[in-house]
Amino acid sequence: MAKNLSSAPPCFNGLTTVNLELTNRCNKKCWMCGRRKMEAENPGMTMFDSDMDISLVGRIAKQLPPDIVVQFHNNGDPLLYPELPRALDLFRRQVRCFDTNGKLFVKRAADVIGRVDTVTVSTFERDEEWEEQFEIIREFLKLKGAASPRVIIRCLGELGEKRRELYTATGCLLVPRVLHSPDGSFKYEKRPTVPEVGFCIEIMNHMAINTEGEVSFCVRFDPERHGVIGDASKDELLSIWNSPKRRDYVRAHIEGRRGALNLCGKCHYWGVPRG
Repeated sequence: MAKNLSSAPPCFNGLTTVNLELTNRCNKKCWMCGRRKMEAENPGMTMFDSDMDISLVGRIAKQLPPDIVVQFHNNGDPLLYPELPRALDLFRRQVRCFDTNGKLFVKRAADVIGRVDTVTVSTFERDEEWEEQFEIIREFLKLKGAASPRVIIRCLGELGEKRRELYTATGCLLVPRVLHSPDGSFKYEKRPTVPEVGFCIEIMNHMAINTEGEVSFCVRFDPERHGVIGDASKDELLSIWNSPKRRDYVRAHIEGRRGALNLCGKCHYWGVPRG
């Protein structure tokens, strides 16, 4: 007799990646950063000066399934998080990754080497600090040798031939990306890729948790918090993942009603990175 699927217990069905925002502080002022634009136009609307309490990090770590990807960033740079090594050690069962601007790469090398699987350093067009960043990357590569993490260089926009050649010579994987506007995932210079299934892939497999414990279904820039579906400091992650709000958003995407959603209706990203 066929099993009644409606009676199956809830699970983290489809979840592949969690963005855990250890800190929303950042020590670099990128010209195309949405948070800088928002701070200038709406002072006091959102404060980017908080760290996640380590007890909340531990609470989250105990609930996540093994072998998924945990990325320790969202709006901030994780190398600024005081408890970084302790936090990373809590997720030994998962694949550990994060993005950084690299400014503290060498200073915090001992906290990172052997504790992370991959680290992505973001570099972008018209960055006046790119040469300093490049030297930091080279020094970190020397310090870590054959140990983890594997270093990836994410190249945003047009970098020019000289920079591409230098980055290629490091032996790191180069990942080209199209620049978006400071407003977020909108106004791409090149048309974003739409998956053939016709709905956003990220809403199906992503969870983002900010420093306060707010859980969202993606990492798109969302100052008005339309995508918040729960609170990890109070609720179980499993119940949040299977919450009515998330289910309604997913169903709207599948049925082609994305344009009517508060957050997704104005977003141009469909979960497929564009090189």
